[in-house]
Amino acid sequence: MRAHRITFAALVVAAGLSLTACQNGDDGAAASDPSSASSASAASSAGGGSGSGGSDQDSGKESGTGSDGKGTADPAGSGSGSGDGTAPKCTTDGLEITAQDGFIDGDPDGSVVVALKNGSGADCVISGFAGVDLKTNAGDISATRKGEPGDPYTLKNGKEIDFYVSYPLNETGGSGVHITGLVVTPPNETKSVTLAWPGNSSLPVTDGSGSSVLVGPIGSAGQGG
Repeated sequence: MRAHRITFAALVVAAGLSLTACQNGDDGAAASDPSSASSASAASSAGGGSGSGGSDQDSGKESGTGSDGKGTADPAGSGSGSGDGTAPKCTTDGLEITAQDGFIDGDPDGSVVVALKNGSGADCVISGFAGVDLKTNAGDISATRKGEPGDPYTLKNGKEIDFYVSYPLNETGGSGVHITGLVVTPPNETKSVTLAWPGNSSLPVTDGSGSSVLVGPIGSAGQGG
């Protein structure tokens, strides 16, 4: 009976040792299996890469949207860039220039209104002062600028803008200085046009202390439709 007990105990111990050996062997195999290690590493890398990639895509998308949005909404590109800045300046050849008497009873000086009509076929920009000279039998008289020029004005095709010329009235009773024509040079141009003078036919002879011939800036006499 003692012999059987010893044998049974020995078998139990041997079985326990065998089971422990099997478990240790499995753990070692898992630790030493390179394919298992690689798979774990790849999975870890894939997980990290996916998160990083999502962040990069979001960042890129925001950057792209912001850039596109700015380009679309930027008023400098489609607003001021396509207004006065893109239209050419008005030229003498593209303008129809006329003059008419603008004197109103009771005014101390005579007045002539000069109209500049855009007949070029396209919009153009104009501003500043026109050059004005009165041709007389005593020589040309250049008008003196009066007032402040306005901002550049886009003159639509077929529309007009005006300015005034004022001059002293001849009330001396003498013949005075006879006016034979009006010479107009549009702003920033060198080509002039000569028009018939529509105002009083003469200027008073003065010693230079009286009123002079004056020209207002473009738009100073209003603008036509």
